[in-house]
Amino acid sequence: MKFSDFKLNDTILDALFYMNFEEATEIQEKAIPTILEGKDLIGCAQTGTGKTAAFVLPTLNQIADAPSDGVQVLILCPTRELAIQIDQQIQGIAYFTNASCYPVYGGGDGVSWEAEADALKGGADIIVATPGRLMAHMARGYVKFDTVQHLILDEADRMLDIGFYDDIIKIIKSLPAERQSLMFSATMAPKIRSLAKEILNEPEEISVAISKPAEGVTQKVYLAHEEQKVALMRHILGDKDDFQSIIIFCSTKKKVEKLARTLHQKGYACQGISSDYEQEQREETLSDFRSGKTRIMVATDVMSRGIDIKGIDLVINYDVPGDAEDYVHRIGRTARAKTEGMAVTLVCPDDMFKFSKIERLIERELEKEQPPKTLGPGPEWREPQRGKKGRGAKKPQGRKSEAKPQEKKSPRPTKNEGAEKPNSQNQKPHEKKDRKPRKKAPSNYQIMFDALPNPKA
Repeated sequence: MKFSDFKLNDTILDALFYMNFEEATEIQEKAIPTILEGKDLIGCAQTGTGKTAAFVLPTLNQIADAPSDGVQVLILCPTRELAIQIDQQIQGIAYFTNASCYPVYGGGDGVSWEAEADALKGGADIIVATPGRLMAHMARGYVKFDTVQHLILDEADRMLDIGFYDDIIKIIKSLPAERQSLMFSATMAPKIRSLAKEILNEPEEISVAISKPAEGVTQKVYLAHEEQKVALMRHILGDKDDFQSIIIFCSTKKKVEKLARTLHQKGYACQGISSDYEQEQREETLSDFRSGKTRIMVATDVMSRGIDIKGIDLVINYDVPGDAEDYVHRIGRTARAKTEGMAVTLVCPDDMFKFSKIERLIERELEKEQPPKTLGPGPEWREPQRGKKGRGAKKPQGRKSEAKPQEKKSPRPTKNEGAEKPNSQNQKPHEKKDRKPRKKAPSNYQIMFDALPNPKA
């Protein structure tokens, strides 16, 4: 379906023409007509399906048709990165309209705080905010949302995971009762449906490709011990010279820092990014990665959603994500907008159960490969063992069951009986010899990794 088939005004269509947007995605095709009708909506779609434009386009269209003073649209999202992305997309589409937008998120200085305050007092038509930062402004008493006509919650499941439920409810209570409310989520967990009942009014529900990887993603899996992973990274990256944009996801900030430093020392154009970095440094890292100055970015899962970086060639899961749905969001960075990409996951023995849940979720059993022979054998894949249930299973007995006879404990030995006798060389009991501390020898995997040549400059 083409965007020209929707009942969008000419200014929005002109913007889409200059941005080379012609065909609508499935989520846009389903959501835009419902939003234009003024109905509440709950939409479920994975990363990379175009859900941001699905609510930005009709909302901007409504603002252009009925302009008014004050804040008209409030968009809540979980992270500053997502807030920046949404703001940038709105700025691009709203260039031909008179609508203004301002992002409100933490990590800035006093100047940005004052600019945010001015926007919240009515200086912007659209506010894109993280709940925590917005609550800090609302505590000052100058935030007025009397004119808000549209409320949008993007990545609602992630906001609940972070713990923003109470803040979201407080913010919504400050809005007019008569409004259009939209909620978008990558998953449809029970907590999302519960929140929808609280804030939406007879919403339409649409779902698109729930927790299924994009068709263009080639998925590879390596079975590797934890100590093999660093050397295996060099093997994976070694034949990917034509891959110019690579993201590696780690489970902890400590791993991000260590892996980014190791790859950088080996000559790779690599940077790390996590919540430990200052906001200015994070934005600089993202800018370098987008421009191609940085080829490899190592990140925590906070990057797996909400970062609109086009042209990702390879996504590597250094660790299996704890939540099966997060696997889809992580590999959703590649093969976006119907392009092709590759995703590689390293699975250690402790992560096999988590990866088996991912396979059940995506309804596909992936082939597991061993590391190269030079790194030694990796672990063997083992199917997760579940507790046996059925007619043959023994049920725990109640209070009336016969008690098992207790074994008689042997009497406690006396001091003389329990003491060990000195040996024939008259060695005193409990005598300790002085031992010199020994340096830990590097593992075979570390030796092999250090011996690998640096990549070509």
